[in-house]
Amino acid sequence: MTEPADQPAPAKPGRSLTGFYVAICVLLALGLLGAWMWVAWNRWWFDAGEAQRRQAQAARQLGLPVEKVVDLGDGVKLELVLIPAGRFRMGVQAGEDDDQKTGYQWVRITKSFQMGKYEVTQEQWEKVMGTNPSNFKGAKNPVENVSWDDCQEFLKKLNALPHPNPLPPGEGARVRDLFRLPTEAEWEWACRAGTRTRFCFGDEESGLADYGWYDGNSGGTTHPVGTRKPNAWGLFDCHGNVWEWCADWYGYDCYTRWPKDDPTGPATGSDRVLRGGPWDFNPGFCRSSGRDRSILAGRIGNLGFRAVVVPAGL
Repeated sequence: MTEPADQPAPAKPGRSLTGFYVAICVLLALGLLGAWMWVAWNRWWFDAGEAQRRQAQAARQLGLPVEKVVDLGDGVKLELVLIPAGRFRMGVQAGEDDDQKTGYQWVRITKSFQMGKYEVTQEQWEKVMGTNPSNFKGAKNPVENVSWDDCQEFLKKLNALPHPNPLPPGEGARVRDLFRLPTEAEWEWACRAGTRTRFCFGDEESGLADYGWYDGNSGGTTHPVGTRKPNAWGLFDCHGNVWEWCADWYGYDCYTRWPKDDPTGPATGSDRVLRGGPWDFNPGFCRSSGRDRSILAGRIGNLGFRAVVVPAGL
Protein backbone atom coordinates (compact mmCIF):
# COMPACT_ATOMS: atom_id res chain seq x y z
CA MET A 1 0.00 0.00 0.00
CA THR A 2 1.44 3.36 -1.06
CA GLU A 3 2.22 5.93 1.59
CA PRO A 4 0.25 9.20 1.05
CA ALA A 5 2.29 12.17 -0.09
CA ASP A 6 3.23 14.65 2.64
CA GLN A 7 0.60 17.36 2.90
CA PRO A 8 1.71 20.96 3.50
CA ALA A 9 1.21 22.06 7.06
CA PRO A 10 -1.77 24.39 7.44
CA ALA A 11 -0.88 28.07 7.84
CA LYS A 12 -0.90 29.35 11.34
CA PRO A 13 -3.78 31.78 11.54
CA GLY A 14 -2.12 33.78 14.28
CA ARG A 15 0.71 35.04 12.06
CA SER A 16 -1.52 36.36 9.23
CA LEU A 17 -3.99 37.91 11.65
CA THR A 18 -1.17 39.73 13.43
CA GLY A 19 -0.08 41.34 10.15
CA PHE A 20 -3.66 42.29 9.41
CA TYR A 21 -4.10 43.97 12.79
CA VAL A 22 -0.78 45.78 12.45
CA ALA A 23 -1.85 47.12 9.07
CA ILE A 24 -5.19 48.28 10.49
CA CYS A 25 -3.43 50.02 13.39
CA VAL A 26 -1.03 51.78 11.01
CA LEU A 27 -3.92 52.97 8.85
CA LEU A 28 -5.81 54.23 11.90
CA ALA A 29 -2.73 56.04 13.17
CA LEU A 30 -2.19 57.69 9.79
CA GLY A 31 -5.84 58.64 9.67
CA LEU A 32 -5.71 60.19 13.12
CA LEU A 33 -2.51 62.04 12.26
CA GLY A 34 -4.06 63.34 9.05
CA ALA A 35 -7.17 64.46 10.91
CA TRP A 36 -5.06 66.23 13.52
CA MET A 37 -3.03 67.99 10.81
CA TRP A 38 -6.23 69.03 9.02
CA VAL A 39 -7.60 70.47 12.25
CA ALA A 40 -4.32 72.25 13.02
CA TRP A 41 -4.24 73.68 9.51
CA ASN A 42 -7.85 74.73 9.12
CA ARG A 43 -9.34 75.14 12.58
CA TRP A 44 -7.01 77.90 13.77
CA TRP A 45 -9.81 79.96 15.30
CA PHE A 46 -10.49 80.04 19.04
CA ASP A 47 -12.93 81.63 21.45
CA ALA A 48 -12.47 84.50 23.91
CA GLY A 49 -11.49 82.22 26.78
CA GLU A 50 -8.72 80.59 24.73
CA ALA A 51 -7.56 84.00 23.48
CA GLN A 52 -7.12 85.22 27.03
CA ARG A 53 -5.40 81.98 28.06
CA ARG A 54 -2.87 82.36 25.23
CA GLN A 55 -2.37 86.00 26.13
CA ALA A 56 -1.69 85.17 29.79
CA GLN A 57 0.61 82.28 28.81
CA ALA A 58 2.66 84.54 26.51
CA ALA A 59 2.94 87.11 29.30
CA ARG A 60 4.28 84.48 31.72
CA GLN A 61 6.75 83.08 29.20
CA LEU A 62 8.08 86.53 28.27
CA GLY A 63 8.03 87.97 31.78
CA LEU A 64 5.81 90.82 30.61
CA PRO A 65 2.50 92.19 31.86
CA VAL A 66 -0.65 91.59 29.83
CA GLU A 67 -1.20 95.35 29.96
CA LYS A 68 1.45 98.06 30.14
CA VAL A 69 1.11 101.80 30.77
CA VAL A 70 3.57 104.32 29.32
CA ASP A 71 3.52 107.66 31.17
CA LEU A 72 3.87 110.56 28.74
CA GLY A 73 3.77 113.14 31.52
CA ASP A 74 1.16 115.52 32.96
CA GLY A 75 -1.24 112.64 33.52
CA VAL A 76 -1.27 111.57 29.86
CA LYS A 77 -0.75 107.83 29.48
CA LEU A 78 -0.47 105.42 26.56
CA GLU A 79 -1.80 101.94 27.34
CA LEU A 80 -0.57 98.81 25.57
CA VAL A 81 -1.93 95.26 25.43
CA LEU A 82 0.19 92.14 24.81
CA ILE A 83 -0.75 90.26 21.63
CA PRO A 84 0.69 86.71 21.58
CA ALA A 85 2.37 85.21 18.55
CA GLY A 86 0.27 82.84 16.47
CA ARG A 87 -0.97 81.66 13.11
CA PHE A 88 -4.18 82.58 11.30
CA ARG A 89 -5.94 82.82 7.97
CA MET A 90 -5.50 86.43 6.87
CA GLY A 91 -8.05 87.96 4.54
CA VAL A 92 -11.47 86.70 3.54
CA GLN A 93 -12.97 83.79 5.43
CA ALA A 94 -15.28 81.00 4.28
CA GLY A 95 -18.56 82.47 3.07
CA GLU A 96 -17.33 86.06 3.15
CA ASP A 97 -17.55 88.22 0.02
CA ASP A 98 -14.10 88.92 -1.41
CA ASP A 99 -15.05 92.35 -2.70
CA GLN A 100 -11.45 93.46 -3.15
CA LYS A 101 -10.22 90.20 -4.69
CA THR A 102 -7.36 89.97 -2.21
CA GLY A 103 -8.01 86.33 -1.40
CA TYR A 104 -6.46 84.94 1.76
CA GLN A 105 -3.23 83.54 3.06
CA TRP A 106 -2.13 81.52 6.06
CA VAL A 107 0.14 83.80 8.06
CA ARG A 108 2.32 83.22 11.09
CA ILE A 109 3.14 86.08 13.45
CA THR A 110 6.36 84.78 14.98
CA LYS A 111 6.84 87.37 17.74
CA SER A 112 4.49 88.60 20.39
CA PHE A 113 4.03 92.36 20.39
CA GLN A 114 2.34 95.10 22.39
CA MET A 115 -0.37 97.14 20.70
CA GLY A 116 -2.15 100.32 21.69
CA LYS A 117 -5.22 99.44 23.70
CA TYR A 118 -6.88 102.41 22.04
CA GLU A 119 -6.36 104.46 18.91
CA VAL A 120 -3.90 107.29 19.59
CA THR A 121 -5.86 110.12 21.19
CA GLN A 122 -5.71 113.85 20.70
CA GLU A 123 -4.25 114.46 24.15
CA GLN A 124 -1.47 111.93 23.44
CA TRP A 125 -0.74 113.55 20.09
CA GLU A 126 -0.72 117.04 21.59
CA LYS A 127 1.57 115.94 24.44
CA VAL A 128 4.15 114.59 21.98
CA MET A 129 3.72 116.98 19.04
CA GLY A 130 2.50 120.17 20.70
CA THR A 131 -0.39 120.57 18.22
CA ASN A 132 -3.82 119.10 17.55
CA PRO A 133 -4.78 118.82 13.86
CA SER A 134 -8.08 117.01 14.47
CA ASN A 135 -11.36 118.14 12.95
CA PHE A 136 -13.47 116.70 15.78
CA LYS A 137 -12.00 118.06 19.01
CA GLY A 138 -11.94 116.01 22.20
CA ALA A 139 -9.00 115.03 24.40
CA LYS A 140 -10.04 111.36 24.48
CA ASN A 141 -11.22 111.25 20.88
CA PRO A 142 -8.86 109.62 18.39
CA VAL A 143 -6.52 112.00 16.64
CA GLU A 144 -7.43 112.28 12.95
CA ASN A 145 -6.56 114.41 9.98
CA VAL A 146 -3.01 113.02 10.24
CA SER A 147 -1.02 111.66 7.31
CA TRP A 148 1.16 108.57 7.29
CA ASP A 149 4.20 110.87 7.35
CA ASP A 150 2.72 112.78 10.31
CA CYS A 151 2.41 109.47 12.18
CA GLN A 152 6.06 108.68 11.49
CA GLU A 153 7.06 112.02 12.98
CA PHE A 154 4.92 111.33 16.06
CA LEU A 155 6.52 107.91 16.52
CA LYS A 156 9.99 109.37 16.07
CA LYS A 157 9.38 111.94 18.81
CA LEU A 158 7.69 109.37 21.03
CA ASN A 159 10.74 107.12 20.76
CA ALA A 160 13.02 110.06 21.60
CA LEU A 161 11.31 110.78 24.93
CA PRO A 162 13.45 110.07 28.02
CA HIS A 163 13.29 106.45 29.13
CA PRO A 164 10.80 106.13 32.00
CA ASN A 165 13.19 103.87 33.96
CA PRO A 166 16.77 104.96 33.16
CA LEU A 167 19.74 103.10 34.61
CA PRO A 168 21.84 104.83 37.29
CA PRO A 169 24.76 106.97 36.02
CA GLY A 170 27.69 104.88 34.87
CA GLU A 171 25.59 101.85 34.04
CA GLY A 172 24.91 102.74 30.43
CA ALA A 173 21.44 103.01 28.93
CA ARG A 174 18.55 100.61 28.74
CA VAL A 175 17.67 99.05 25.43
CA ARG A 176 14.33 100.69 24.77
CA ASP A 177 11.24 99.34 23.09
CA LEU A 178 10.59 101.30 19.90
CA PHE A 179 7.12 102.31 18.79
CA ARG A 180 6.04 101.88 15.18
CA LEU A 181 2.95 101.31 13.08
CA PRO A 182 1.62 97.74 12.90
CA THR A 183 2.03 95.71 9.76
CA GLU A 184 -1.23 94.84 8.05
CA ALA A 185 -0.85 91.20 9.18
CA GLU A 186 -0.22 92.21 12.79
CA TRP A 187 -3.24 94.50 12.71
CA GLU A 188 -5.62 91.80 11.43
CA TRP A 189 -4.29 89.15 13.83
CA ALA A 190 -4.76 91.57 16.73
CA CYS A 191 -8.24 92.58 15.58
CA ARG A 192 -9.49 89.02 15.06
CA ALA A 193 -8.24 87.69 18.43
CA GLY A 194 -8.79 84.14 17.20
CA THR A 195 -12.02 84.68 15.29
CA ARG A 196 -12.75 83.75 11.67
CA THR A 197 -15.96 85.77 11.42
CA ARG A 198 -16.62 89.08 9.65
CA PHE A 199 -16.10 90.98 12.90
CA CYS A 200 -14.27 90.17 16.12
CA PHE A 201 -17.65 89.40 17.75
CA GLY A 202 -19.37 87.42 14.96
CA ASP A 203 -20.90 87.78 11.52
CA GLU A 204 -23.99 89.89 12.15
CA GLU A 205 -23.82 93.61 11.40
CA SER A 206 -26.49 94.18 14.05
CA GLY A 207 -23.83 93.69 16.73
CA LEU A 208 -21.44 96.28 15.34
CA ALA A 209 -22.98 99.18 17.28
CA ASP A 210 -21.81 97.50 20.50
CA TYR A 211 -18.18 97.38 19.33
CA GLY A 212 -17.57 100.39 17.12
CA TRP A 213 -18.65 103.73 15.70
CA TYR A 214 -19.69 103.67 12.03
CA ASP A 215 -22.12 105.54 9.77
CA GLY A 216 -25.12 103.89 11.40
CA ASN A 217 -24.51 105.13 14.94
CA SER A 218 -21.74 107.76 14.97
CA GLY A 219 -23.92 110.82 14.40
CA GLY A 220 -21.36 112.18 11.95
CA THR A 221 -18.41 112.48 14.32
CA THR A 222 -15.68 110.53 16.11
CA HIS A 223 -16.18 109.45 19.73
CA PRO A 224 -13.95 109.04 22.80
CA VAL A 225 -11.91 105.85 22.56
CA GLY A 226 -12.86 102.86 24.68
CA THR A 227 -16.59 103.63 24.88
CA ARG A 228 -17.60 100.48 22.97
CA LYS A 229 -16.86 96.83 23.82
CA PRO A 230 -13.31 95.44 23.39
CA ASN A 231 -12.29 92.31 21.52
CA ALA A 232 -11.08 89.21 23.39
CA TRP A 233 -7.55 90.60 23.78
CA GLY A 234 -8.76 93.87 25.24
CA LEU A 235 -8.38 96.13 22.19
CA PHE A 236 -11.01 98.84 21.69
CA ASP A 237 -12.30 100.43 18.48
CA CYS A 238 -10.82 97.88 16.09
CA HIS A 239 -14.03 98.35 14.15
CA GLY A 240 -14.87 101.94 13.28
CA ASN A 241 -14.18 105.38 14.82
CA VAL A 242 -11.21 106.11 12.51
CA TRP A 243 -9.29 104.28 9.81
CA GLU A 244 -5.94 103.10 11.19
CA TRP A 245 -2.74 103.58 9.21
CA CYS A 246 -0.55 100.47 8.81
CA ALA A 247 3.14 100.26 7.94
CA ASP A 248 2.62 98.37 4.66
CA TRP A 249 2.40 99.62 1.12
CA TYR A 250 -1.00 98.76 -0.33
CA GLY A 251 -1.05 95.80 -2.69
CA TYR A 252 -4.00 94.60 -4.76
CA ASP A 253 -4.51 90.83 -5.06
CA CYS A 254 -1.25 90.34 -3.19
CA TYR A 255 -1.82 88.00 -0.24
CA THR A 256 -0.88 84.81 -2.05
CA ARG A 257 2.50 86.23 -3.05
CA TRP A 258 3.62 87.30 0.42
CA PRO A 259 5.93 85.37 2.73
CA LYS A 260 4.03 83.16 5.15
CA ASP A 261 5.94 84.41 8.22
CA ASP A 262 5.60 88.06 9.33
CA PRO A 263 4.64 89.50 5.93
CA THR A 264 5.23 93.22 5.46
CA GLY A 265 3.42 93.82 2.17
CA PRO A 266 4.82 94.90 -1.20
CA ALA A 267 8.33 96.34 -1.39
CA THR A 268 7.14 99.55 -3.06
CA GLY A 269 3.93 101.39 -3.81
CA SER A 270 2.14 104.71 -3.91
CA ASP A 271 -0.43 104.21 -1.11
CA ARG A 272 -0.31 102.86 2.44
CA VAL A 273 -2.82 100.44 3.94
CA LEU A 274 -5.77 101.55 6.08
CA ARG A 275 -7.59 99.13 8.38
CA GLY A 276 -10.61 99.04 10.69
CA GLY A 277 -13.07 101.36 8.98
CA PRO A 278 -14.15 104.84 10.16
CA TRP A 279 -17.11 106.64 11.69
CA ASP A 280 -18.55 107.63 8.29
CA PHE A 281 -18.37 104.30 6.40
CA ASN A 282 -20.77 101.37 6.30
CA PRO A 283 -20.22 98.08 8.19
CA GLY A 284 -18.66 96.35 5.18
CA PHE A 285 -15.57 98.52 5.50
CA CYS A 286 -15.34 97.87 9.24
CA ARG A 287 -14.87 94.09 8.89
CA SER A 288 -11.78 92.38 10.26
CA SER A 289 -10.64 91.78 6.67
CA GLY A 290 -11.80 95.18 5.36
CA ARG A 291 -9.08 97.41 3.97
CA ASP A 292 -8.54 100.63 2.09
CA ARG A 293 -5.61 102.86 1.13
CA SER A 294 -4.42 106.45 1.03
CA ILE A 295 -1.49 108.42 -0.25
CA LEU A 296 1.20 109.12 2.35
CA ALA A 297 0.27 112.79 2.59
CA GLY A 298 -3.46 112.09 2.93
CA ARG A 299 -5.07 114.04 5.77
CA ILE A 300 -8.78 113.39 6.30
CA GLY A 301 -11.08 113.65 9.30
CA ASN A 302 -11.42 109.87 9.48
CA LEU A 303 -7.73 108.84 9.38
CA GLY A 304 -5.95 107.94 12.62
CA PHE A 305 -3.73 105.14 13.92
CA ARG A 306 -2.56 103.05 16.86
CA ALA A 307 1.02 102.21 17.78
CA VAL A 308 2.74 98.89 18.42
CA VAL A 309 5.92 97.83 20.17
CA VAL A 310 7.95 94.65 19.82
CA PRO A 311 9.59 94.33 23.26
CA ALA A 312 13.37 94.65 23.16
CA GLY A 313 15.09 91.29 22.94
CA LEU A 314 12.33 89.44 21.06
